[in-house]
Amino acid sequence: MPMSDYVRALRAKVGNDLLLVPTVSIFAFDDVGRVLLVRDAQSALWTSPGGMVEPDEAPATAAVREMWEEAGVHVELTHLVGVFGGPGHTITYDNGDRMAWISTVFGARPIRGQARPDGVETTETGWFTRDEVRTLDCRSHMRTTLAAAYAWKGGALFDPPAWQPPSA
Repeated sequence: MPMSDYVRALRAKVGNDLLLVPTVSIFAFDDVGRVLLVRDAQSALWTSPGGMVEPDEAPATAAVREMWEEAGVHVELTHLVGVFGGPGHTITYDNGDRMAWISTVFGARPIRGQARPDGVETTETGWFTRDEVRTLDCRSHMRTTLAAAYAWKGGALFDPPAWQPPSA
């Protein structure tokens, strides 16, 4: 995963020590209820698109941006699934950097774009039914957050975030 300038500056000060960072995760569902997942390039495990919230970036904006960058799909956020952290929300990268995250998880619907991996952070994309997801090798935190996404029954909708993907 590419390191942002912000994290690079922090790493210059703290080395490989544990960093706690804000992240977003997105579960986009199509019209037949399938969820869009990506295969993580480092672990080869399936997970939801998502990533770090950059300084001065709203979580909703980061969610739309991350979905576009990692999966090639522009989404409309429909609801807040929840905020997750703690056990299962940590990673040690190949270089020894340790990171923990607190993730704001959004539900979404696709607006445009064809699902495709970015080739850097993700190696595959796929739309999966709930039964198909049960057969996938997934990151440990994904099952809890996805269960919460499936449990959502309605609520407030978000205003569209300001970030838009580059025009084709």
